[in-house]
Amino acid sequence: MPHDAPTPSKNDGANPVTVEVTRGGIVESWHRGSAVVVDVRAQVQAAWGDIQRPIYPRSAIKALQALPMVETGAADAFGFGARELAIACASHNGEAAHVETVTGMLSAMGLDEHALECGSHWPKYQADAHALAVQGTAPDARHNNCSGKHAGMLALAKHLGVDPKGYTDRHHPVQQRIMGGIESMVGLDLGRAAVGIDGCSAPNWAIPLENLAYAFACLGTGENMPENRALAAKRLVEACLKEPFMVAGTERFCTDFMTATAPRIFVKTGAEGVFCASIPAYGLGLALKCDDGQTRAAEVMLVSVLRTIGVLDDVPIETVRRFIDVPLTNRRGTLVGEIRPARGWLSF
Repeated sequence: MPHDAPTPSKNDGANPVTVEVTRGGIVESWHRGSAVVVDVRAQVQAAWGDIQRPIYPRSAIKALQALPMVETGAADAFGFGARELAIACASHNGEAAHVETVTGMLSAMGLDEHALECGSHWPKYQADAHALAVQGTAPDARHNNCSGKHAGMLALAKHLGVDPKGYTDRHHPVQQRIMGGIESMVGLDLGRAAVGIDGCSAPNWAIPLENLAYAFACLGTGENMPENRALAAKRLVEACLKEPFMVAGTERFCTDFMTATAPRIFVKTGAEGVFCASIPAYGLGLALKCDDGQTRAAEVMLVSVLRTIGVLDDVPIETVRRFIDVPLTNRRGTLVGEIRPARGWLSF
C-alpha cells in the first residue's frame, strides 16, 4: 500500500483533487475536477467543485445530437437498427465492424465516405491501424471515431430534404435542429452560449455540468420531454446498452464498463476529460470534467461517483474494482503504481 503523501490545499478556490497517481510508494500526480448528480426534477443530489461553469461537453453528448435523427423518423426511413443507433452515439475505435456499420448507413442513403465532413485519422485500435498500413491503405473518414455521428447527421439532412453539403456548419438546418433539441434537454437558451468547433468539425456548445446531468437524467427515463422524443431517447439508450462494442470498441472504457454492469448504466466519454452518464432505474444523470483534460482521471472519477451514490451496490466489487483502482504498469508490464480516487474527496 503506497504511503501517505502531502495533499494539495482544498481551500484555494480550485476544484477538489479527485484522483491521484502513485509510483514507488508516493503520490506522484494529482488531478482536479468537478462532478454533479442531478435527478429528473432538476434537483442536485450530489456535487463536487464548480458545476455551473460552462464547459464544452464534446463527444459526451452524441446521444443528444442523435435524438433528431430518431424522432424525425430518419433512422427508420433508412432501416437503422440497434447497431446503427449505437454507432451514431459513438466515439469508436475505427475497427472493421465500426467501419462496416458506417458504410452500411451511408449506402442506405445512396452516399459514400466522401459525404462525411469529419475528416480522417488512423484507427484508434492498433491492430486495425496496423492492418491498414500493411495493406498500404490510408484511412478515410469512416475510420474517424465520430463517423457514426456524422452518418446520423447525413441521414437527418436527407430525411428533412435539405442539401447535406455543409451539414457541419452551425447555421445549417441539421445543426439548428440539433441545437434546438439540446436546448430543450438541458433547459438553456444556447443562442448566446459560447460555441466551439469539435475535433470532427461539428459545433459544440458550452453547457454547465449541472444542466448536462439533468439532460442525462431525462434521457434515460423519458421524463420532461414530448412522447416522440421520449421514445427516441429510449431507443438510443437501449441500443447503446445492447451494442456497447459499437459505442467504443476493444479495450475501451465505455464498452467495457457498460458490458460489466449491463444493463444498468449508459456512459459516454468526451474529449478533454468529460463524462456523462444516465442511470435510468434511479432517475439520475451524472456529468463531470477533469480539469486537466485527462481521460485516465475522468474514468476513475465516474466510477467512484457511481459507487458513492449507491447505484453500483448490487454489482460485485470485483466487477468494478479494475475501473476504480487502476493498475499503472511500465513498458515491461511491471506494476509500478495505481490511479485511484483521491482520499476524502467523495464525502458529501
